Amino acid sequence: MNPTLSTRREQYEEDFPLHTHVPTENPSFDLKDGFSDRYVKRDESVDEKLDHILKWIISNRTDFTLDVDFVTLRGHLTKLLTTPYEDKEGWMFAVTKFRGTIYIDKVETEAARRDRDNRTERHSEMMYWGYKFEQYMCADNIESLPDPSGVVNTNEGYYTVVRTQIAEHKLLFSAEVDCRVREPKDPPSCYVELKTSAEIRTPLKRSDKFKLLKWWAQSFMPGVPQVVAGFRDRDGIVVKVETFQTAEMSQLVEGENNCWKPTVCMNFCNDFLTFVKDVVSEDDPSVVYLFSWEPRRDVGFTIHRDSQYGFLPEWYINEITRTDT
Repeated sequence: MNPTLSTRREQYEEDFPLHTHVPTENPSFDLKDGFSDRYVKRDESVDEKLDHILKWIISNRTDFTLDVDFVTLRGHLTKLLTTPYEDKEGWMFAVTKFRGTIYIDKVETEAARRDRDNRTERHSEMMYWGYKFEQYMCADNIESLPDPSGVVNTNEGYYTVVRTQIAEHKLLFSAEVDCRVREPKDPPSCYVELKTSAEIRTPLKRSDKFKLLKWWAQSFMPGVPQVVAGFRDRDGIVVKVETFQTAEMSQLVEGENNCWKPTVCMNFCNDFLTFVKDVVSEDDPSVVYLFSWEPRRDVGFTIHRDSQYGFLPEWYINEITRTDT
């Protein structure tokens, strides 16, 4: 089962300044460069919730009709798609209905909070490596080459807004996009996802299979056709760059034990959205349905009124109410 991607796609910005530059020989990118002196890190303790896509909805109200069942983020859909094969990390989603539309946002689990608070310096540096790889791969315009001497600022990003459909469920979600190809193509066929990883070898290890699953899920929903991966050694030096086609990723694990299948992922996501529609009955942003799941357990939910789980901001509620009356 595949989602039907509509032809209408909007961007937060009119211009997309990044273009991918794929090296043809051994790249030898040093991903450690700049970590100690040219790194502006986003404050991960600040939860921006759905604010970015809500602001986009408000700013496009004059020529945009919010005729969808769900509003959410790409990362939340990725989490749902990979759930059938997840055996370590659970999740929690806050869900509320307002003016007939259901909004889905994540809630940080206690286990995730502990992991974030106890993150080692090594782990933080390896997270930086992914952003540094983007700097090595991307240029500001189509005529220039990448300049890895600048500052890595994780507060900056480019987002696409996608209207799509899974079975009978209509969705609107935003997704961060790393860069585009140099060739003149329309979105989303021009988009590229960038990843760093220890080298994937055959036969595939279980961790490599799940890594490909997450890459597929993250790219499939917004229609990103390819993932460019920088394979690194333990010292953070990229030794090889390889391109994976999103549509072909599942074929790399065919015949492997414990392999994953896109149809299983899509069926679970569809079933979850159906379940949410059946459960979320009150149309009131002060009422939040908290859905939770842990490996080897069923999805459960609790209902909370006027609680700390409310996530639709007053400015959004007031503006939608004002423009709809």
